[in-house]
Amino acid sequence: MKSFKEVFDQYSWKEVQASIAAKTSVDVEAALASLHRTLDDFKALISPAALPYLEQMAQQSHQLTKKRFGNTIQLFAPMYLSNECNNICTYCGFSFDNKIRRKTLSTAEILQEINEIKKHGFQHILLVTGEANHTVHVDYFLKALQIIKPHFSNMSIEVQPLEEEEYRTLHKAGIYSVLVYQETYHKDKYRDYHTKGKKSNFYYRLETPDRIGRVGMHKIGLGVLLGLEDWRTDSFFCALHLDYLQKTYWQTKYSLSFPRIRPAEGVHLTDHDIRDKELVQLICAYRLLNENVEISISTRETESFRNHILKLGTTTISAGSKTNPGGYAVDPESLEQFEISDERSAEQMATVIAEQGYEPVWKDWGKNF
Repeated sequence: MKSFKEVFDQYSWKEVQASIAAKTSVDVEAALASLHRTLDDFKALISPAALPYLEQMAQQSHQLTKKRFGNTIQLFAPMYLSNECNNICTYCGFSFDNKIRRKTLSTAEILQEINEIKKHGFQHILLVTGEANHTVHVDYFLKALQIIKPHFSNMSIEVQPLEEEEYRTLHKAGIYSVLVYQETYHKDKYRDYHTKGKKSNFYYRLETPDRIGRVGMHKIGLGVLLGLEDWRTDSFFCALHLDYLQKTYWQTKYSLSFPRIRPAEGVHLTDHDIRDKELVQLICAYRLLNENVEISISTRETESFRNHILKLGTTTISAGSKTNPGGYAVDPESLEQFEISDERSAEQMATVIAEQGYEPVWKDWGKNF
């Protein structure tokens, strides 16, 4: 079986970038009219030529999402267990070279956080850490899961890339999905942003979803850090990765996230910004390419943007998020990984969802399934 590395190595960043820029209105109209869209259609839909067609894209995205997911939007909360990290990354507040107070939650502190999160009705939780194998390793995760599992119906993780057997162990312990972002698929520039630590190994990270897929994980989450490199080219490679995974591990579900670089301690912002209008274009393009993929919108985005994107492809949304370990109850002043933008509570977000004609879903998956 061909690995994604073999698929990836057949492509050139510059050639893909040029092919997206060369798309015309004729290509966009053909993509919009197609019943079975291809990755080449996706190039057209994310190209500058597609911006004048944004209203048409939005309408189709809304219709496809409603057809597949109905009038429901699932709510979840991220819970940061640790900000310890061995990597030096130019865009992250947890970077090893940032001289900040490090914290990893103890058993008692995890329980404090759980009690606060549960007050707001959450049943789906995303566990997040920095990448510090000596501290937040599989044994730590297993102990944390023993504490967390009785309180939530669905547990996901966003931690350092692990070995296949480690993913198998966590899957058996109750993990439903794993999120792992490549950050950027620009292989030649990747090391510029990841200067030290295990994360600097481009191909090890690239092959992580394969290791997750081989253990039969229920869901895999993908994404790139928007604003690091050219968002259009990065997003094509992410779509290529998604296409490969769906064909290879066809029993697994998939989700996409759209993190944009946000200010944080020690973060160096780039000049590859993606505007709000372009992010709407990208989200709609993904939905038009793939009506089954879940689309998650985080509190990195503003209230206004999140309100407007609800009907255009969103299936999952976080609310009341804290991006620091202990941020809900234990240690609200500990360092954040990034600044959140939408500070509304879970209750306020649920009201907004309902006001737009959608049902806020707190639980859509149980252990007995």
